[in-house]
Amino acid sequence: MKIAVYAFDGASMFHLSVPHLVFDEVARSGAAPWQTSFFSEDAGFSEDAGSVTTSEGYTLGGIEGLDRARDADLIVVPSWIKDGVAPSPALAKLLQERHARAVPIVGLCLGANALADAGLLAGRSAVTHWKSTEELARRHPEISVEPSALYLDHGDVMTSAGTASGIDACLHIVRTRLGSAVANRVARHLVVAPHREGGQAQYIERPVPADSSGGAVAAACAFALEHLGEGLSVARLAQAAHLSERSFVRAFRDETGATPAAWVRSRRLDEARTLLETSQLSVDQIAAACGFGSPVTLRQNFAAAFGSTPSSYRRRFGDGATDGV
Repeated sequence: MKIAVYAFDGASMFHLSVPHLVFDEVARSGAAPWQTSFFSEDAGFSEDAGSVTTSEGYTLGGIEGLDRARDADLIVVPSWIKDGVAPSPALAKLLQERHARAVPIVGLCLGANALADAGLLAGRSAVTHWKSTEELARRHPEISVEPSALYLDHGDVMTSAGTASGIDACLHIVRTRLGSAVANRVARHLVVAPHREGGQAQYIERPVPADSSGGAVAAACAFALEHLGEGLSVARLAQAAHLSERSFVRAFRDETGATPAAWVRSRRLDEARTLLETSQLSVDQIAAACGFGSPVTLRQNFAAAFGSTPSSYRRRFGDGATDGV
């Protein structure tokens, strides 16, 4: 798959690097021959067609022209200049033409503004950096702006919230195209941030857990991930962390922003999704393997978190497995 990332003067090195970081790891891992490259305009924001200057003042060379994006299988606008600045006619036309040819267009962080100004988000829900949600809604009343989402994927267009949410969005792309096993491998290599809760859960792809290392809370998390099918009370996790229950709960909340019970439930749901996608285990077996105790409990938690039943989720995302229920 060829992925074209739009680069422009004033873009931060972080925003430009996020798609490369995630998608190049797919290629490095041998999972798929994905190719990621930058493109810009032959004339426009950049004084030199072959380079752009980042917000940090560095010159980034090797930038190709708009033609690079015309044979891409995925186009990413990783950020944007500032609110209220429309994309050039040439860039807007490119995005519209490629979208019309069923090429997915992704706007990370403020990149949602470019997609909105190009007319790709009309009648859709979208998200952007929290500081810009009101401005995006004001400028584009035809868009339903969802400020609480990490990202929203409509298949043909996708937007994400600010900064690090771009990593979550790119991992979602890996997962939907290559499956959870590859997404897990990429996430572990990148050591992604812990699971983050958010609104609009039916559209949000949770990050897969990264390997934990170092610290009492990390030790408890690692223990929990190895024993998801067993009872994981606060007392047992505190013992794994070598802390009193009171100290453990306080330290856990400080590090993860969640209670131990909420964190464990999310990890069990992550594992349930992975098994639904990649295994032929029945829902009853998955419920037992993930520590939910009964399929009824799994279904209730799954529906509350994702707005879907396990069976429906498997039909949509499974690797051809047959639901055993």
